[in-house]
Amino acid sequence: MSTMNQQEKRIIETVNNLRDEILDFASRLVAEPSTLGNESSVINVMEEELRKLSFETFRIPFVLDELSKHPGFAPVDWVYNDRENIVGIRKPSGHGGRSIIFNGHLDVVSPEPIDFWDRDPFKPVLLDGWLYGRGAGDMKAGIAAMTYAVHAVEKSGFGFNAPVTIEGVIEEECSGNGALACLNAGYDAEAVLIPEPFGPTILTSQVGVLWFKISILGVASHVQSTSSGTNAIEKSFLIISALRSLETEMNEPDKFPWPYRGMEHPLNLNIGIFHGGDWPSNVPASAEFHCRLSYFPGVSFKEIQHRIIQVVMKAAEKDPWLRGNPPRVDFYGFRSDGHSVSRNTPALETINHCHKELTGQDAGDYISTCTTDLRTFHFFGKGESTCYGSLAENIHAANERVNVESVMHVARVYALFLRRWCGLAE
Repeated sequence: MSTMNQQEKRIIETVNNLRDEILDFASRLVAEPSTLGNESSVINVMEEELRKLSFETFRIPFVLDELSKHPGFAPVDWVYNDRENIVGIRKPSGHGGRSIIFNGHLDVVSPEPIDFWDRDPFKPVLLDGWLYGRGAGDMKAGIAAMTYAVHAVEKSGFGFNAPVTIEGVIEEECSGNGALACLNAGYDAEAVLIPEPFGPTILTSQVGVLWFKISILGVASHVQSTSSGTNAIEKSFLIISALRSLETEMNEPDKFPWPYRGMEHPLNLNIGIFHGGDWPSNVPASAEFHCRLSYFPGVSFKEIQHRIIQVVMKAAEKDPWLRGNPPRVDFYGFRSDGHSVSRNTPALETINHCHKELTGQDAGDYISTCTTDLRTFHFFGKGESTCYGSLAENIHAANERVNVESVMHVARVYALFLRRWCGLAE
């Protein structure tokens, strides 16, 4: 039985009436190909939308002199010139409420190979109740939902009793430095909600994730005498095999912490990039491959970093060439520890009550085998944080899509959360 009062019913009705605006904004965000280093146009689109909805907006740059000293900063191989995040602020009209940040990432992964897509990944299409396009699910439709949830409350005639902040950040997919830059600039709150596309669930655990690259040297020679050379690509296979053995060992069920017990293979190694050689008829003298590996909450980046180096060097010791020419291991990008939290906290209980109000059931737990920008707020922020989002398919793959009704559901739940968490001013 619904316990919504007349204020809340009015707000939900307003959200429903904003369906076209939400989908239009989501589509315009999807149309911007905001891959790494190409985010400026999508930041512009979001800034324009926030201003149209009367938010006070701020560009948040990466101030490396300060940010690089933060314990949550991830060193990267690229530059930060002219790259920014966007924040929209709604100051309170009343008092006595609790502050909130809605955080969403505007960066997307590459859609390549394009041939696998049924249509242009950056020409959004609405079809049979789904919005298609790169970033539709992960997570531009969620950003549209969270932005218009705030607007719906105001359009219903109410202000807020606490500050409300909208964040559109970059580098969620590679470092987490975007959310960290916003936090380091002073944007924090008593609750943080992120509309990651894990469905209408409450995220209570996520793994740690790190990136690293391994460089291997060989000896070049002409293929007419391959024995006089050393093939760096083939030597790479020995190291990859050792890393796969580490992955298998880490996935032994008796080592799982309680949130992950019963899961099948929650920790994953991915060889995501491989470079080697420069000519089919030359024995390659160098090779480099880039990896992503996850690890459980309770394990630190330093621990897993040390373990990877040990595994690589132990494997190198078994090969005469690699013993004398050891691989180089460099860590960059993600170095994000995992965490687990209880649902019995005010913010997580409130989002569950809002979900239950609209569905009649408690929201399920989500135990994540990937990382999200929650890492920044959990370890360095002052409030409680979780992910609650729409239902998406094929994220990071061809024909990514998000269910439209699930996007609207997120907007309704977030709007109701604003009423019950921040409090409303007439």
